[in-house]
Amino acid sequence: MPLRRCPQIALLVDTATDWGRRMIRGIGRYAQQQGGWDIWLEQRCQHAPGRLPAGWRGEGVIARVADRAMGRYLADVPGVVVNVSSARIPGVEFPTVTADLQAAARLAAGHLLDQGFRNFGYFAPLGISYVDLHYHSFIEHLAEVGLKCDLFPAYRGKSPNATWYRRQENLRLWLQDLPKPAAVVTWTSDRGREVLYACRAAGLLVPEQVAVMGGDEDSLLCETCNPPLSGVALTSERIGYEAAALLDRLLRGEPGPSDPILIEPTRVVVRQSTDTLAINDPDLARAIAYIRVHAATPIRVDDVLREIAVSRSWLERRFQETLGRSPAEEIRRAHLERARQLLAETDLPVPQVATASGFASREYLAYAFKQATGLTPREFRQRVRGR
Repeated sequence: MPLRRCPQIALLVDTATDWGRRMIRGIGRYAQQQGGWDIWLEQRCQHAPGRLPAGWRGEGVIARVADRAMGRYLADVPGVVVNVSSARIPGVEFPTVTADLQAAARLAAGHLLDQGFRNFGYFAPLGISYVDLHYHSFIEHLAEVGLKCDLFPAYRGKSPNATWYRRQENLRLWLQDLPKPAAVVTWTSDRGREVLYACRAAGLLVPEQVAVMGGDEDSLLCETCNPPLSGVALTSERIGYEAAALLDRLLRGEPGPSDPILIEPTRVVVRQSTDTLAINDPDLARAIAYIRVHAATPIRVDDVLREIAVSRSWLERRFQETLGRSPAEEIRRAHLERARQLLAETDLPVPQVATASGFASREYLAYAFKQATGLTPREFRQRVRGR
């Protein structure tokens, strides 16, 4: 019996980033579940066409189509194309699976608001469709609670060292002028590193005076920053899995979606660059810190009151004024954040996750998690891992 011929699939996804490598894992997982694809991978693609081997005749391509030249090139290659870029390029239309950048911006803003910040900055190269979408979504979310955001627009494209140093100087002056404490969001982890450099040059403490967050989450870049950089996990492994599933459907002759399939990010990866509370009231700051330090413990509001020694009415009023929620809601939120982290980063069974995140039972964790996210703990873990 002749061997079954596997589909020939090309991946034009840059492997220099954690985003790309995770996406390829998701594609590979889907391919294995279907019995295997013969995958050709171009490891260095980022811009400009000409990536496929001469004479390639495969069935499909999954590509990051980030510019018009790549779009024109892929329009002429054999096979079906699925795009995984968030770029919106006039005249370039491929079935698309990509990150929900509006949801990512909401996550970033929500995390920084939860830390008590009321002064904000944004550092990114505007004029790029997906960066503009993220920036405007971020400032719109802040506007909902009556807050504004100062912008430092980055230089687009490659620049000589002189331009980089000049931008560092301008960035340093901008950071010095921001009212403190301030939180700065950057489009990428790379830009976040630039802000950290400039803070150090300006003598600004991170995160006490300036908290810094990347709009994405490249673990290698983030963990080697000084201090380590927080970021939004864009769930690229699941994007890869869903892109592969869409390609498979298209290969079977099913119609493609008219709109991009948007994959919501699941969480903020909190590191030292935002690990602070920008709250001037010492008693309130101690209360919030106590709750978050004890996220793995089944504490109650009475435990907070014993620790801080203030009245319940004062505590309720100050929590509502500052965070927009009650102390009990903050305790539940801290437990849920701890559960999210354990589900995403460990293989602990759900009952152990419940115990380790302060819930009395797996049933209560499942109920609270479903109420907050619309997902069961198991579904959340599967989404994070691209299954």
